[in-house]
Amino acid sequence: MKLFQNLFAKDNGMKIGAPVSGKLVSISEVSDPTFGEEILGKGAAIIPVDGKVYAPSDGTVSTVFPTGHAVAMTSNDGVEILVHVGLDTVKLDGKHFTIHAKEDQQVKKGDLLLEADLEQIKAEGYDIITPVVICNSDDFSDVKMAESGDVAHGDDILTLQK
Repeated sequence: MKLFQNLFAKDNGMKIGAPVSGKLVSISEVSDPTFGEEILGKGAAIIPVDGKVYAPSDGTVSTVFPTGHAVAMTSNDGVEILVHVGLDTVKLDGKHFTIHAKEDQQVKKGDLLLEADLEQIKAEGYDIITPVVICNSDDFSDVKMAESGDVAHGDDILTLQK
């Protein structure tokens, strides 16, 4: 009987959490075409209300950009996730960012990865919208975003089907 339960069990997909708290919006609302036109992959974006960036799933940190503006990780399910704080923020050369994670670090969903001083970043004229991109989205049959609106870090924002 257990065999049939497993065979016909509904696959609820892999869940990716919000790395920051704020307002969840469609990735198409990101003005940078690299993100908005899904050149790097499908995903979502969050207009953050605070600058703490947390791991969106359990997995391994692949890359922490030395400027602290972005972090990439691979979930334990093989999902390649890029979290990019703001647009063109690489030009700040690390100013207003604090890195808490390192490459090859094992993380649990909700572990603090980065911090960004959003007020200072905005004061320097940068958009703080934060794309969350599934870089290997072609490996999945479907990438669905949760309903737009306010999210707290850790809330499920993307569901992926193999």
